[in-house]
Amino acid sequence: MNMRVPTLRRDDDCDELAALCKAGGDPLRLKVLRVLASDSFGVLELAQIFAIGQSGISHHLKVLAQAGLVATRREGNAIFYRRALPAAAGFAGTLRAALLAEVDALELEAAIRARVAEVHAQRAAVSRDFFSRMADKFQAQQDLIAGLPQYRDSLLALLDAQAFADSACALEVGPGDGALLPELARRFARVTALDNSPAMLELARQRCAQECLENVELKLADALQESPDSADCVVLNMVLHHFAAPAEALQRLAGRVRRGGSLLLTELCRHDQDWAREACGDLWLGFDQDELARWAAQAGLEPGDSLYIGLRNGFQIQIRHFARTTAGAGERQRTP
Repeated sequence: MNMRVPTLRRDDDCDELAALCKAGGDPLRLKVLRVLASDSFGVLELAQIFAIGQSGISHHLKVLAQAGLVATRREGNAIFYRRALPAAAGFAGTLRAALLAEVDALELEAAIRARVAEVHAQRAAVSRDFFSRMADKFQAQQDLIAGLPQYRDSLLALLDAQAFADSACALEVGPGDGALLPELARRFARVTALDNSPAMLELARQRCAQECLENVELKLADALQESPDSADCVVLNMVLHHFAAPAEALQRLAGRVRRGGSLLLTELCRHDQDWAREACGDLWLGFDQDELARWAAQAGLEPGDSLYIGLRNGFQIQIRHFARTTAGAGERQRTP
């Protein structure tokens, strides 16, 4: 009779397993992992969320990092913590996956959820304040990084490749001064544009008047609030880096894409030019391509064609198409 011989583990394997068990052996650390499930936070933000001192939260983050459960991302001079991406294969992978699955099933207490919302509100307030102060200078500042003329043709080529029906409608979130609205108005029967900045929306309204865009409706609204509105094409043109919680924002906005429709996204690839925060009100310094693809997949979208454009100033733009093959949230809300 054949006897199964147990696999012997090396000492460093045991150390790795011990670090993982230690990391999961504290209730606060489990809650930190839950909060980091789909968001990134700095040390001071996490200290605020869990109402403990900076040194205390730093200790817990160090333990989680040693176990390979959290990783850091640098945003200019700031460092943010996020969930570490799972390794394709490796020792303790089964235990790590099981631990995170149980963590994701945890229900955070109301006080922690409220403080997470406070941090998001603080980030959003910074963005709103920028646009209220800089609306008349925004386009000039944006052109320092990536003005629409630098990637318009590539964006429209990817849009036209989707071959939307003549009756299709589009939704642009954060239209800025409305530079893209004339192109959308020519391609869709109806276009809705949402912005939470009255100053920026006024610039878009002026452009619509100049261009006589009668099939464009402008709305002063928070695009992340619950709404039955949906569209065949949702456009996010250089706006995701202004959202306080970009992964959550992409999740909600993907829900507005109708079945068979598209989400078209232009964004900067990750960069380290911190001056963009002050000059353009950017909360995030671009995004990794794989990061956006993962968020889109979690939102029920399938990847389509992508284009990448290198600019002379060192920035790189990614133009991404994601498709929805199942019903979006807006469609499900209308289902009897």
